[in-house]
Amino acid sequence: MSATSPRARHTIDLGGTRWAFDDLKTLLARATPLRSGDQLAGLAADTAVERMAAQMLLADLPLSTFLDEAVVPYEDCEVTRAIIDDHDPAAFAPIRSLTVGAFREWLLGPEATPEALAALRPGLTPEMVAAVSKIMRLQDLIAVAAKARVTTAFRTTLGLPGRLATRLQPNHPTDDDRGIAAALFDGLITGAGDAVVGVNPATDGVDDYIRICSLMEEVRLKLEVPMQHCCLGHVTTAIEAIGRGAPVDLVFQSIAGSEAANRGFGVDLALLAEAQEAALALGRGTAGTDVMYFETGQGSALSADAHHGVDQQTMEARAYAVARRFRPLLVNTVVGFIGPEYLYDGKQITRAGLEDHFCGKLLGLPMGVDVCYTNHADADQDDMDALLTLLVQAGVTFVITVPGADDVMLNYQSLSYHDALYIRELTGRRHAPEFEAWLVKVGLIDQAGRLADANAAAALRPALGLIRGGA
Repeated sequence: MSATSPRARHTIDLGGTRWAFDDLKTLLARATPLRSGDQLAGLAADTAVERMAAQMLLADLPLSTFLDEAVVPYEDCEVTRAIIDDHDPAAFAPIRSLTVGAFREWLLGPEATPEALAALRPGLTPEMVAAVSKIMRLQDLIAVAAKARVTTAFRTTLGLPGRLATRLQPNHPTDDDRGIAAALFDGLITGAGDAVVGVNPATDGVDDYIRICSLMEEVRLKLEVPMQHCCLGHVTTAIEAIGRGAPVDLVFQSIAGSEAANRGFGVDLALLAEAQEAALALGRGTAGTDVMYFETGQGSALSADAHHGVDQQTMEARAYAVARRFRPLLVNTVVGFIGPEYLYDGKQITRAGLEDHFCGKLLGLPMGVDVCYTNHADADQDDMDALLTLLVQAGVTFVITVPGADDVMLNYQSLSYHDALYIRELTGRRHAPEFEAWLVKVGLIDQAGRLADANAAAALRPALGLIRGGA
């Protein structure tokens, strides 16, 4: 859209047209690589030329602009207040004079070492990292994210160089104990589960939550697996379950990039702090004390009509400001889960996954990705193979794996346990060290990390058979 409004703050002549953008959030939206969610919201550039004009203007924008102009008003949103109040001027000082484009060059250069990136984190806002991602190619997103190091721990240590963890997701349509246990066992014998064993419950009742946590705890104790588990019920359910003595390792919650969107999830920052305090009080971690698990996804704020006219990728990055307040063990974007209304096809899903990973890592989060799509999206498992391979090269902390890549409860397509075997063999990525030691001890892998034969798996079956009357 061309504009000649005298109040437009950002203007450029390109292709014989003067392009004008009235404010920062409009500029960010028009500069965003094409995705269906921004089109749905009426925020996307109408043409490739308009997008290029916005990207050129964005590249010349000083980074300090993001400290002076909020895309969601400070007084209207506690997420904005967290972003501004938590900002560290001293950490920002080394790059304060840079534009967005110069920041891209700095990130790709030799000065952006893992140590320098770690020191910079408190000085970065989500809008800064979202902005620079919009003018990056995929290889740029991969190259910079691969340099970022974020390490967390509970019973396993995640994010170490040369390592890749997986979430084992043994969902069941009716939360049946034997069905969950069978899928869990199937994952363990292929080496899945070092990030977390996480069940999405079909219901959100406290009794079912406690039953599922107790089942996973029984598996952990009987097989002596150094793993953390999580029932992905609502945070209030987790708090009540903790109060009733449930064996809760991690507290889970979906979060978004605005106060209004989080209100739609039934949470605010105070409630998340209460949940973190409750989980920490249990003292269940052995390798560390990171107890929170957050899930995000581009389009969540838009789907709740709580995006404040901000593009979905910038809103996604703002969710990471919520997450980093609570030292999470795990954060993952469910990149293709919300549907083609927000990310239409494999190309858009691939770019969004790499953007989310890049932005989360720069902001200091242990980023994982659910490499996934819904059955009505224009995507397939070839797209997921490609995104998985790119993410692992970018240093992703963990990916989600389900039996046969088909989640029978949530009805979407993700990665299989065997997809993780493929990428480990291809790249040499090892498991989390504590989990790897257990796999070697029970004979499921050899010292080089290669999967052993089926006899080792069979040796575990009698122990598992004691759980809930057999699996």
